[in-house]
Amino acid sequence: MDDQNYILFEAYLANELSAEEKLNFENRLKTDAEFNQSFQTFKELSSFLEHNIGNKEASVAFQQNLKKISAEHFSKNTVAEEVVKPKVRKLNFYKYAIAACVVLLFGIFVFNQFSTPTYSDYNDFGTISLSVRGENDTLLKTAETAFNNKDFAKAEAAFAELLNSDTDNAELKLYRAISNIELDAFETADQLLNELRNGNSAYKNEATWYLALSKLKQKEIEACLEILQTLPEDADDYNRAQKLMGKLD
Repeated sequence: MDDQNYILFEAYLANELSAEEKLNFENRLKTDAEFNQSFQTFKELSSFLEHNIGNKEASVAFQQNLKKISAEHFSKNTVAEEVVKPKVRKLNFYKYAIAACVVLLFGIFVFNQFSTPTYSDYNDFGTISLSVRGENDTLLKTAETAFNNKDFAKAEAAFAELLNSDTDNAELKLYRAISNIELDAFETADQLLNELRNGNSAYKNEATWYLALSKLKQKEIEACLEILQTLPEDADDYNRAQKLMGKLD
């Protein structure tokens, strides 16, 4: 595929083509199968770079690798860039996209690592606001604040103490379980989540989702898949579970 086509792809996605150029581009997509396939690959790669690069610790190494390959590739292709410079706002992203294609073609393993789901991709439980209030109000506030500040050791201790006097509180069990997943205390976490999963509380489906994530963090992929398959369609995390299963299969 000609480098000029990649520049054209970037210009189309950035809405920088004239009406006539856009029409010609879209007509070519319909009539040129190879061109269409290259565009679809470029678009998917563009989406990957925009949404994943910078969101994972390993992305630093990935970007450095791309920069190196990009420099080598574009040291021999400066003429093409000069020709289209008035037309394209910036070619930095284009360079990265081309470099990423080079990475893919040569099977650089780092790129494939990003496509493998991990627990950290899904532990976005955000902040919590505990609904129970009473004589343990201070301790509840401690647990809530510690959890929201990601001080999971302190949160676990507070939740454990609270459950000593309120043994059937499903909400407290759920957040204690999540705290233990974060602490890699999987035995405690899984026990609490299984209790909720086999119960009839409002947290039943959420407990199933986090039990699957616990297995994902433990790299027990088969167990994770089996648990995800039990989530009903009306569960809040059903769609995320379906996407995760698709990535794990």
